[in-house]
Amino acid sequence: MDRIEAMRILLRAVEAGSLSKAGRELGLPLATVSRKVSELEAHLGAGLLVRSSKGLVPTHAGRCYVTAARAILEQVDEAERAAAGEYVAPRGDLVISAPVMFGRLHVLPVVTDFLRIYPEVGVTLTLSDRVAHLIDDHIDVALRIGELPDSGLIASRLGSVRRVVCASPAYFAERGVPETPHDLEGHAAISPIGATSPEVWHFATAGGEIAATMRSRLGVNTIEGAIDAALAGIGLIRILSYQAVDHLRRNALTIALQAFEPPPAPVHLVHGGHARIPLKLRAFIDFASPRLRDRLERAVL
Repeated sequence: MDRIEAMRILLRAVEAGSLSKAGRELGLPLATVSRKVSELEAHLGAGLLVRSSKGLVPTHAGRCYVTAARAILEQVDEAERAAAGEYVAPRGDLVISAPVMFGRLHVLPVVTDFLRIYPEVGVTLTLSDRVAHLIDDHIDVALRIGELPDSGLIASRLGSVRRVVCASPAYFAERGVPETPHDLEGHAAISPIGATSPEVWHFATAGGEIAATMRSRLGVNTIEGAIDAALAGIGLIRILSYQAVDHLRRNALTIALQAFEPPPAPVHLVHGGHARIPLKLRAFIDFASPRLRDRLERAVL
């Protein structure tokens, strides 16, 4: 029995929550996945997985074994990277994660320039507004907007962005410019999350936080679509400043309630706290950080 292969299959099964899904992700028949896990259990003399209402979950012995197996596989991968020369020259594959719009506008141009300079490095760029888990999702480095939770990740601060309320001049000419969050009652809102139910916008004041309940007249499932609707004069939109900086600079959109904005949201590049950082990752961080800082500075209003 190939125990390294069996460990990898077991970990993927635990992460996927089912043998069949693990098989699809690994490109293996279900029968093969099931047999490998059974052989591993027989070798250990202990059951590792059980079925529950939540799917496939590890037993107590399984949890202990998975923790140890993950550490072993990380050491194996580390040894293979070293043997392949990953610590001698930047080469190999990188997985990078970023929010959809920021990634398209700012990260992707930096990645394409990076690839031109480092021909032996390949990149998979995943654009998603879901906060990805670096280890579980096998991501090398991620761009995060917002306060970072306390974790073992290494973070490089790139700058910050504002969260602004804005609308077209035509909308404000018709409905008036709100002077305080209390003036938002009766205003139309555009929601970039595709919901038509009321949503709450929070504002900062010296006396504490103010919450304004907004009824969305239009729900759009992309930020770009919501911005287009705001340009058309449909209503107010609350977005991160970089998302509409060009429209704001040419006064196609106008910011309101600036005195009540929350503190700017920090922007970081984050990666795992590896004992030795592969040169491909160090090269990308060193290359991308100053360029992303410059792009953020130029996007500041």
